[in-house]
Amino acid sequence: MSDSDDFAVFLDFDGTLAELAPTPDAVQVDPTLVPNLESLKARLGGALAIVTGRPVSVIDVFLAPSRFDCAGLHGVERRVDGQLSGGRPEDHPDLRAGVERLKAETASLDKVLIEDKGASVAVHWRLANARDTQTAEALVRALATELGAAYRLQLGKAVGEIVPASATKGHAIRALMEKPPYAGRRAIFFGDDKTDELAFEAVNADGGVSVRIGDEDTIAALRLAAPADVRALIASWADGAPIDPAALPAA
Repeated sequence: MSDSDDFAVFLDFDGTLAELAPTPDAVQVDPTLVPNLESLKARLGGALAIVTGRPVSVIDVFLAPSRFDCAGLHGVERRVDGQLSGGRPEDHPDLRAGVERLKAETASLDKVLIEDKGASVAVHWRLANARDTQTAEALVRALATELGAAYRLQLGKAVGEIVPASATKGHAIRALMEKPPYAGRRAIFFGDDKTDELAFEAVNADGGVSVRIGDEDTIAALRLAAPADVRALIASWADGAPIDPAALPAA
């Protein structure tokens, strides 16, 4: 199957479209990425979306001037056809109080970064020493436990993130697939982290195509080595090459 009318493409951002960086704001976007995404989106009749742990507003900065359909904060907020819903910080008072305390508790930890996303929070320890890493992970685990069943902790590459329990990338993709222009197509999802495994599970169960970036263990069916390979594939598809996931390497 290689007809562009048959597929909807969903793409994680960090580690998938762009290489990971020491801090979230240090990520660099390849200058060819946005025009190629726009061309592929046009070829797919609009059925292309970014599915990310980042806020939608932050993705807009990285991918300016384009404003793609986007599920942000692991699906807490979604924008389809320009209409944004969800993700209001004021809907999460217990989390907001916990974030302020977490900032104070980690203030003395060298190179531990709190990424406050409003309706979620991520604690990054990529640059921290072993002792501070252990402390930061313990603190975010403790806050997640305190918040209870309404929230969940997901651990990724040198990061622990607390998000609303109802928010996963899998739920977000399923919600997008119910709406035009995605409805009736087969989902292809590209992701690189532990947090993407829930989305792979949902996409696999729904008959879609899952593609893991990197060499870690995965339930995804297919694999690409690095973000550069994802960008090359997007460029190829944007230029008219057959959209044929079966041609990609098995995981």
